[in-house]
Amino acid sequence: MENVIIVGMADLNATRSPGILTTIGLGSCVGIALYDIKLKIAGLAHIMLPDSTQIQNNSNAAKFADTATIRLIYQMQRLGANKANLRAKLAGGAQMFAFTSQNDNLRIGDRNVEATIKFLSQSNIPVIAKDTGSNYGRTVTLYAEDGRFLIKTIGHGSKTL
Repeated sequence: MENVIIVGMADLNATRSPGILTTIGLGSCVGIALYDIKLKIAGLAHIMLPDSTQIQNNSNAAKFADTATIRLIYQMQRLGANKANLRAKLAGGAQMFAFTSQNDNLRIGDRNVEATIKFLSQSNIPVIAKDTGSNYGRTVTLYAEDGRFLIKTIGHGSKTL
């Protein structure tokens, strides 16, 4: 594939059409796909944790749902995106391991999804589709040409949001 930008773990990037953004290995991590529906500008973040204020070493803004959302919007606006045109799609947030404890800190996937939705809502960006939860990993690809969000799994098929 040409024009493909790889977004690593705790990383984010944005591109104009016909660019393509992809990230692999979304387990409990969440892939936040933002898309400007009018200007065909796409952004993708691969977040690992819900909230930067709960962690001391929080210098990597792309690692956290709260700071990655802000940084991704900013990066897209630098390419010309209009925040009012942004729509979000989410993938990931799996519970990769079974725990007998009900400790909330172990529900990292659920907490990542909840935090991402909360921060997008605070930014007035609607979440129009999501493929989150369950117990399997995902690889996602976001196409700036039309906003397609392709989700691939091992053993659970593929789907496009």
